[in-house]
Amino acid sequence: MNFVISATTDIGIRKKTNQDSLSVKTIQTNQGRMVFAVLCDGMGGLQRGEVASAALIHAFNQWVTEQLPSLCNAPIEDYIIREQWMEIAAKMNEEIKRYGNYHQVQLGTTLVAILITEKRYYIINVGDSRAYEIKDELIQLTKDQTFVEREVQLGNMTREQAEKDSRKNVLLQCVGASPEVYPEMFFGDTKQDAVYMLCSDGFRHEISTDEIFNGFKPDNLLNELDMERNARRLIDINKQRQETDNISVVLVRTF
Repeated sequence: MNFVISATTDIGIRKKTNQDSLSVKTIQTNQGRMVFAVLCDGMGGLQRGEVASAALIHAFNQWVTEQLPSLCNAPIEDYIIREQWMEIAAKMNEEIKRYGNYHQVQLGTTLVAILITEKRYYIINVGDSRAYEIKDELIQLTKDQTFVEREVQLGNMTREQAEKDSRKNVLLQCVGASPEVYPEMFFGDTKQDAVYMLCSDGFRHEISTDEIFNGFKPDNLLNELDMERNARRLIDINKQRQETDNISVVLVRTF
């Protein structure tokens, strides 16, 4: 299986700093080519969110360099990825809290990361950044850890009400600002001729699911130039519609 990758981020129209951090890389392993991508959205209402998001990106990239190669000497089991990634999230939650306490600031970040092998994908999620799979349709692979999503799941609110609720951006947890973090893990079979997308919440507020699907369906993303052009176009639409947050998106196309 081959991969084409792209990562695009924009400070947006209002904020003075870009608190989003992201990384995507193709890796050659004993089990063939893989892609690892991670996106973190530093908390906009908290100070030094970019420090928290960058620290978490670094920790996961360190895992790719130091631990993934040895895992590839045998078939990768879901539970191993779960254990190691949950450990990273818990460790970084404590480290970011210690940094905040030392500097007397509050900071935190969401987390969404994906490892895509030729056979299987592995995802970790904390907060409301998202992972999607796009082939014949747009499928959200993660579940938001937000107040409104919990209310929808409990039957206390409809999806339409959640979209209009003033609390829709209230997170139940984030790395660095929660006493403990409880990431969710998602696993599935990698599809050929598909697109896997990570995005911060700023990317999806002002555009529809149809616009995302039409912009990023596999037939429209045949190379890196297509990816960058379509990602920039949707980011610009968000800005034209007055999205005030930082805007970030990572794309992985399988062939």
